[in-house]
Amino acid sequence: MVDYYINSSICIQVLIATLMTWGITSLGAAIVFFFKKINQTVLDGMLAASAGVMISASFFSLLNPAITSANALNMNVWLTISSGFLLGGLLLIIGDKAFSKYLAKKKTKNINGVKRSLMLMFSITLHNIPEGLAIGVAFGSIAFNNGSTLASAFMLAVGVGIQNFPEGSSVSLPLRREGFSRFKAFIYGMLSGIVEVFAGLLGCLLVIYVQKILPFFLAFAAGAMIYVSISELIPESQNSKSKNLMSFFTIIGFVIMMILDVVFS
Repeated sequence: MVDYYINSSICIQVLIATLMTWGITSLGAAIVFFFKKINQTVLDGMLAASAGVMISASFFSLLNPAITSANALNMNVWLTISSGFLLGGLLLIIGDKAFSKYLAKKKTKNINGVKRSLMLMFSITLHNIPEGLAIGVAFGSIAFNNGSTLASAFMLAVGVGIQNFPEGSSVSLPLRREGFSRFKAFIYGMLSGIVEVFAGLLGCLLVIYVQKILPFFLAFAAGAMIYVSISELIPESQNSKSKNLMSFFTIIGFVIMMILDVVFS
């Protein structure tokens, strides 16, 4: 099996690597099946922890690599990162209003809950696109003999995959909190990671072009995730009677994601 992988084409290697990262996302989303009944305080804590995971991922998985990549490409770092970050947040602001109007026309019950769920899934999905591109670029760069190796590219995919575990649960658990069935919450959490497969293949095929726009997309995804965390997840978790505990859960989520990023990056 190892020999087959080593001797496969780069695109097959990327496909297998990104299918692995998607599988780990799905495992994270599957956490919803392990709880028969969850009390409201625990659900609020999960929402707060999800906010911490997203804020941490925004810096350690997105902004920090974006800055490093922009420097390596001799780009205007502050302009590239700040414009991407601001536009990512702006997109979610527009999406927030669009979701609200759409749900109001449909006379949807619990508009805020459904809107929050849609924005959460969208931001995590958006975050997975540049990660998939990064994996594809790492594998595609092997052909250019610029220092990238199959081992280093695969370890990048392993690191991204491990980081994806809490991200999968960051989608499915809040959806469960909003009243979604366990199966639906799992499906949405799982689907949030499938874009990584397509983005990885695109990054591999367009490695030279993607490298030049990757820093912007990384910052763009970070802006979107920060907006959802600040506008939706943290305020909702603070509606709990145990506000201080919810704040601590946010910190715990941040630390867990930070450790995963630092150890496996």
